[in-house]
Amino acid sequence: MNLATLITLCRILIIPFIIFLLLSIPEKTFAAFIWFLIAALTDWLDGFVARKFKQTTALGAFLDPLADKLLVLCVLVVLVELGKVSSIPVVLILIRELSVMGLRIMAANKGFSVPAEKMAKVKTVVQIAATAMLILGIPMAEIVLWLAVLLSLMSGAEYLWILKA
Repeated sequence: MNLATLITLCRILIIPFIIFLLLSIPEKTFAAFIWFLIAALTDWLDGFVARKFKQTTALGAFLDPLADKLLVLCVLVVLVELGKVSSIPVVLILIRELSVMGLRIMAANKGFSVPAEKMAKVKTVVQIAATAMLILGIPMAEIVLWLAVLLSLMSGAEYLWILKA
């Protein structure tokens, strides 16, 4: 296991801690926010390390987007549970993420590699920003989340178009 993959695994392992802070210790919302940001920043870090030190692997290429989806979706589901956000945008994002992951797995089984498109990367950044804002209870957060939904659906359509599924 290389350093880039280890960083990605750390992002996944931080998720239960963030959930614990959000659900068990309401006065620790800011701590949950900080840990969420740390986890989100590891997405950039693992990519940087993988490229800089030529540590790209098939496992890393699979785990990195999975870690992003787990981080955002798990926290959003907890925020629905806490009543901080409606379930509708979260369900729409969940449908898109699972659908695109399924399409990418089907493509991989046929020998095709489907790298992340630019819109999907922007979508991830907006999802992370919206989730962070929701953790803090920032009033404009739900508008940003709906922007993330729009980008999610558009990038999902882009993958459908690319794969002609």
